[in-house]
Amino acid sequence: MADYKITADSFKPAHIAKEQQEKLGTDNMTFMQDAMRRLRHNKMAMISLWIIIAFIVISLLSFFFSPSNPNTQHLKWNNLPPKIANWSIPGFRGYGVSAGAKVNVYAQNNVPNNVWFVLGTDSLGRDIFSRILVGTRVSLFIAFMATLFDLTIGVVYGLVSGWKGGMVDTVLQRIIEIISSIPNLVVAILMLLVFKPGLTSIIIAIGFTGWVTMARLVRAQTLQIKDQEYVLAARTLGESSVKIAMKHLIPNLSSTIIIQTMFTIPTAIFFEAFLSYIGIGIPSPTASLGTLLSDGQKNFRFLPYQMVYPAIVISVLMISFNLLADGLRDAFDPRTTR
Repeated sequence: MADYKITADSFKPAHIAKEQQEKLGTDNMTFMQDAMRRLRHNKMAMISLWIIIAFIVISLLSFFFSPSNPNTQHLKWNNLPPKIANWSIPGFRGYGVSAGAKVNVYAQNNVPNNVWFVLGTDSLGRDIFSRILVGTRVSLFIAFMATLFDLTIGVVYGLVSGWKGGMVDTVLQRIIEIISSIPNLVVAILMLLVFKPGLTSIIIAIGFTGWVTMARLVRAQTLQIKDQEYVLAARTLGESSVKIAMKHLIPNLSSTIIIQTMFTIPTAIFFEAFLSYIGIGIPSPTASLGTLLSDGQKNFRFLPYQMVYPAIVISVLMISFNLLADGLRDAFDPRTTR
């Protein structure tokens, strides 16, 4: 007759036993693998990640496939409401209000049956959907440039300041304090005096001050890590500072770098949209989400769709980046248990 051994684990609920098995399975994971496991368990962060990927893919495809030229004006077809083919989709049937009555605006303006605009047209007859695609592409490009400045200037500056210490650290931190005391808007206006209004001046303004927070965080973490035993052992063995930074400092700073980068992106997107909204950003006729919001705000009372759709796009973009950043922060925090 077989012997059966009854233990305390036999009486544990199924969900507790499952959690213990998962915990045992994480013992063989690296820190990065465990962080990715935590991130996958965060549903909002994963949804946000897929939304961001969708925006990036659609923006890149708009280089080759676009409903129409975003700058082409059809003055006879201005202020057309959204319409998708001849489908009876509420809000996308081409109807508007004229003299208190609901009318077919496309028929009223003698628009051919095979011509329709998914998100309508603006006051100059330009396709809003095509312009939103261009504006999203501009915002993502600004986000890419902000990331580039963070990963180059910010990380390198913080590493040098924290690693060298002493007088070098003091001088570099005083420079950061001087840069931080100048508001971003002032920098952008000064750039307009040197360069023409446009993408170049916005990128330079972001590059002038956008990396400061990253540099401070990297410096603070470097000051803690450089006194660890494995770093002291590497210095004792005669490894160069560059090699120590690549092998020991940057891998241990990866979580801080990734998280701060994700928080920098929505800040840069909002900065560009704000400058374009007040008229000192991307000049006409080039589309950006800020200029679309500015143009739509003029007709918002009677034609709300001209402002609502660009506002939805920029809101979804910024919320997605912020939720993903929150998810990454939780995933890379060892004290967080999921």
